[in-house]
Amino acid sequence: MGMADMAVALWGEHLRHNPSNPHWMNRDRFILSNGHGSMLIYALLHLTGYKLPMTELKNFRQLYSKTAGHPEFGITPGVETTTGPLGQGITNAVGFALAEKLLAQEFNREGHAVVDHHTYVFVGDGCLMEGISHEAAALAGAWKLGKLIALYDDNGISIDGQVAPWFIDNTAQRFVAYGWNVIGPVDGHDAAAVSAAIAQAKAGTDSRPTLIISKTHIGKGSPNRANTSKAHGEPLGAEEIKLTREAIGWSHAPFVIPKEVYADWDAKEKGKAAESAWNDKFAAYKAAFPELAKELVRRMKGDLPKSFVQTAVDTVIAAHQKGETVASRKASQLALESFTAALPEMLGGSADLTGSNLTNTKSTPNLRFDARTGAVVTNEAGQGGRHINYGVREFGMAAIMNGVALHGGYIPYGGTFLTFSDYSRNAIRMAALMKLRVVHVFTHDSIGLGEDGPTHQSIEHAASLRLIPNLDVWRPADTAETAVAWTVALQNKSKPTALLLSRQNIAYIPKGDSAVAPDASGLDAISKGAYVLAEPADAGLKKKAQAVIIATGSEVQLAIAAQKVLAERKIAVRVVSMPSTTTFDLQSAEYKSSVLPAGLPRVAVEMGSTGGWWKYGTAAVVGLDTYGESAPAPVLFKHFGFTPENVADTVQTALTRKA
Repeated sequence: MGMADMAVALWGEHLRHNPSNPHWMNRDRFILSNGHGSMLIYALLHLTGYKLPMTELKNFRQLYSKTAGHPEFGITPGVETTTGPLGQGITNAVGFALAEKLLAQEFNREGHAVVDHHTYVFVGDGCLMEGISHEAAALAGAWKLGKLIALYDDNGISIDGQVAPWFIDNTAQRFVAYGWNVIGPVDGHDAAAVSAAIAQAKAGTDSRPTLIISKTHIGKGSPNRANTSKAHGEPLGAEEIKLTREAIGWSHAPFVIPKEVYADWDAKEKGKAAESAWNDKFAAYKAAFPELAKELVRRMKGDLPKSFVQTAVDTVIAAHQKGETVASRKASQLALESFTAALPEMLGGSADLTGSNLTNTKSTPNLRFDARTGAVVTNEAGQGGRHINYGVREFGMAAIMNGVALHGGYIPYGGTFLTFSDYSRNAIRMAALMKLRVVHVFTHDSIGLGEDGPTHQSIEHAASLRLIPNLDVWRPADTAETAVAWTVALQNKSKPTALLLSRQNIAYIPKGDSAVAPDASGLDAISKGAYVLAEPADAGLKKKAQAVIIATGSEVQLAIAAQKVLAERKIAVRVVSMPSTTTFDLQSAEYKSSVLPAGLPRVAVEMGSTGGWWKYGTAAVVGLDTYGESAPAPVLFKHFGFTPENVADTVQTALTRKA
């Protein structure tokens, strides 16, 4: 109710969209960052002609409705992103605006501006209180996102009441300091004034994003609830609804909209005309630049180029043939060298740890903007940078990547230390919820990072990430597994991926064939999440396996060493590398049993929380359920029992108990 007049100004005068085609490539993007006001966007979508009938509005917040308590991407036509956790909507909007700017630089040509649209976002006090808004707004200013326009619903109320005692920011000065253009305060209930402010923002000759401060009254029109926290967190109730209807002079029955109101709001014809005009423009562009047009369409669809399969095969085979001993973070960079050269849509970055995360490649120079014009700095070939320095902003980076993925045209990936996934966790969860292809590169994945100590040593992080539904988690053991992990991540069109990578070097382990489980071994089997890496014969013992060691990442070489110790003791074991529990869990029961045969004791080895390993029927887990220590990595491995002898003893004990 408090933002209704702002919505009239934007949706009635400025927003360029087509309700008949919510996915039109060059539409303006609208994000409701304060998503608890979801009925506002549902009303706008319904009135302007989207496929959101009145029955859905009547079914607000009910099971299987398209009108959830907070807007959900992929459920409701016209909703660009899922906004529930405050602050992430405006951060997604920064990602949308960045993608638009980069695509325009890459694809537009003189006289052919086929990528040319604005990103609008409604934000509230709660969004601006969340720390992530600081991260996002600062980057938007640094990147000079002139087509990003935020309208601030400044009503001074949150669930706890008047915000003045705890929210004393000078918002205008804050955004000026970020490098934004600030307009207002304007009367948020004067649609003409808000419209004029939007027009001023659009007509700006500089490259700064704009914040329009709109002073509003929450629950406007409600005689007893306006300007109170009750209008924020509670339904008005039947009596107050009656009084409100009388106060605003609305005499029509509930859910009845007069035909003249529908006619005034209907945006289908206007939207159809706008898209038709753009289609003509794109046809001219296609005639002049056929290859560019084809590439833009491919990328906006999210399709990988036809050459991708061969690129992936070549990358994996090259890793296998070279057999390099490197940290898996370096193995990731080696794979990225190949993939970023072949996929111009890959847009990388790091939260101030590029030299540690190794997310940069020869094909991805740093993204830079001209300080005067705001234009993307390009090389002699007209190409801009493709690696983003996010600064120390892990949460902002993750949510911006979500916005980039939602806009389309790019596959974003970004790096930080695994322990800092805690900072970005909710944005990772939102990516999984929205089914976005976003890749998180998490390095320094265990106590193996050494002297930095328990503040930086990841213990529970692998297990906790694996608990997020629809997030694919990989912890590869060598260069080939890492190349396969990247291949799967890039093919995961409807889910995000987390790659957990080591700081310390890992020896390459040959990928042989298993006579017992031939379909569950070798390079092809890696993509199934777990495979038979070594049979007893590989350790010189010609007898059937008596037990199975399951390991991930850097601990796989530890499992191989333990297998040799056990072979000397005449105990035969199979070693299974399980780089992705989340992928393995999706395989058929037949495949799972070929990798982990019934009746054989199983021992898991991973430098982290043990809880997630018991679901595989393990007899024991060599893990870590305490925090780490500050010491050189080899000292820590011995201290915490990550030695071949301890793993071998654990297997032998499990066999003794079985007997």
